[in-house]
Amino acid sequence: CALATRHTQVTHRLLLSDLVTMSTEEEITQQIATLGNAIKDAKAAKKPKEEWDPLLQEMLALKTKFKEVTGKDFGPPPKEKKEKKENTQKSSDKNKEKNAAKAAAKAAKEAKKEKNRLEREAREKAKADKLKGVGMDTFGDLPMVQSKEMTDKKWTEINDLKPNLAGKDVLVRGHLQTSRLVGKGTFVLIRSSLYTVQGVCFESKDVPAAMVKYIANLPSEAVVDMKGKVTVPDQPIESATQKMVEIQISSFHCVNKPSAAMPFQMEDACRPDFEKESDVGAYLGKDEDQDKVAADGLVRVGQELRLDNRWLDLRTPANQSIFRIESMVGHLFRECLMQKGFVEIHTPKIISGSSEGGSDVFKLDYFGNEACLSMSPQLHKQMAAACSGFERVFETGPVFRAENSNTRRHLCEFNGMDMEMAIKEHYDEVLDVFSDLFIYIFDGLNERCKNEVERVREQHPFADLKYLRPTLKITYAEGCALLREAGVEQDDYEDLSTENEKKLGDIVKEKYDTDFFFMDKYPLAVRPFYTMPDPANPKLSNSYDFFIRGQEILSGAQRIHEPELLEERAKAWEIPLESIKAYVDSFRNGALPHGGGGIGLERVVMLFLGLPNIRKAAWFPRDPKRLSP
Repeated sequence: CALATRHTQVTHRLLLSDLVTMSTEEEITQQIATLGNAIKDAKAAKKPKEEWDPLLQEMLALKTKFKEVTGKDFGPPPKEKKEKKENTQKSSDKNKEKNAAKAAAKAAKEAKKEKNRLEREAREKAKADKLKGVGMDTFGDLPMVQSKEMTDKKWTEINDLKPNLAGKDVLVRGHLQTSRLVGKGTFVLIRSSLYTVQGVCFESKDVPAAMVKYIANLPSEAVVDMKGKVTVPDQPIESATQKMVEIQISSFHCVNKPSAAMPFQMEDACRPDFEKESDVGAYLGKDEDQDKVAADGLVRVGQELRLDNRWLDLRTPANQSIFRIESMVGHLFRECLMQKGFVEIHTPKIISGSSEGGSDVFKLDYFGNEACLSMSPQLHKQMAAACSGFERVFETGPVFRAENSNTRRHLCEFNGMDMEMAIKEHYDEVLDVFSDLFIYIFDGLNERCKNEVERVREQHPFADLKYLRPTLKITYAEGCALLREAGVEQDDYEDLSTENEKKLGDIVKEKYDTDFFFMDKYPLAVRPFYTMPDPANPKLSNSYDFFIRGQEILSGAQRIHEPELLEERAKAWEIPLESIKAYVDSFRNGALPHGGGGIGLERVVMLFLGLPNIRKAAWFPRDPKRLSP
């Protein structure tokens, strides 16, 4: 053991002395190998590390010296990859067939997997496309209607949808009033004019989710085409006018979408009146309560906001009904008078002087001459009836009044329904025709417009008009006496105020149970210049007014047909004779005794329906503060 130790020490000293002198790769390699063997022997003899560690350090130093000399790390060279030797042995024919069968089976298996994958992807894509509605023509926006073609499509009017159509496919067009998404389905209410119908659409194999979503997301008041099968619901649909039918939607297309925000919601515009407005007094033209919620907690649309957006306001069922009733009034007026032998005339609305002898006219320049808009067809209808031989004439047309009257019953432009007729001996002949005419109109409205009347009543509650046959007639003096009996001051020769007219209407209703009556023998001083004076009392006149619910709807009289008396009365009114020369001259060639009257169409409709404001009965009203739309 001592000998081995001395050997190691001697070896170490020799190596240290030789390290400096070794300079070749072979020398260094040989010495590293010697040190490696010595370390290996020491470890095999289980020598402590401190004895062989100097040899290890010397070996590491030699390896560093090796890299300096050779430029590479000391160690065995990398093993070369053994190249695979090709199996040159040829398979037997049997092995070839077996291998080919395996390969074919594997290829078939892969092909089947690929086919199944492609089919699965195609099914998933088809399912996704169906959910999105890709390639479907059952819903979506239609191209703009530009009269490009006529198709064989047949639309059904909503008011014709009844249970007898159950099971049939129908196509309807209207405004989308409401849409409501419920689970995987949607409910819609489609409106056309006065009528509404409910449609339902639920997801199914033929109805993708995208179609349901499309319908639910359309804005209210969009114009749509809805197609589907008519069914009869188990319970009446209270929100629709067509309560006993429902459309199972199969296709739904938008014809036109609103491009601007709605100024108000149609639901709010259709809401019934919470309280009755006054139908007399000033109208300021301001929606003072516009943003206030009524006591019932619901919002209502104010009158001015409605008029600012009249085209929308007219869509409500109440307004649709009001103006259908108004149309029927005009129709019944013509129908009745034509049955009585009257001829419809059309007179000019630009005249050289005031037709009523007043100053409240709209003046205009007429090619350098002063002219004005006609306050009535008065002068021309007299010419036609009394001077031109037509004897019985009527006209419907615009009437212009430049009165700065901001009330609930006055307009600056309204539609007049005028009648003029020759008489044989008494103006009562005219009153009889007017009585028959109004009863004919009232009866006609009650018979032909039942549905419209009820639709108005739903939003604007009112009591049915009461009228007598024949119409109640009282004199002006009798009317004044009734007022005085009720404690109201009223002189027989003073004009009635609006308040007193209204009060008299209440008194007559209580006393005679009628909302409709007329008075005659008005004071001459409060009637136009062409009014015939009363032969028994020169302070009175052969004139008359008709009233509905205490408000005037017709003013008329027997006319003066003698030119000298006409001129006398014109002078009393300080009307320049030159301005009415043609009118007076028309009576110089022999004129028939005659009388007539003028009716305000809008006021008749307003009062028949108990509306609180004449603007509700005017399509696009013109008052002192409104000139648009």
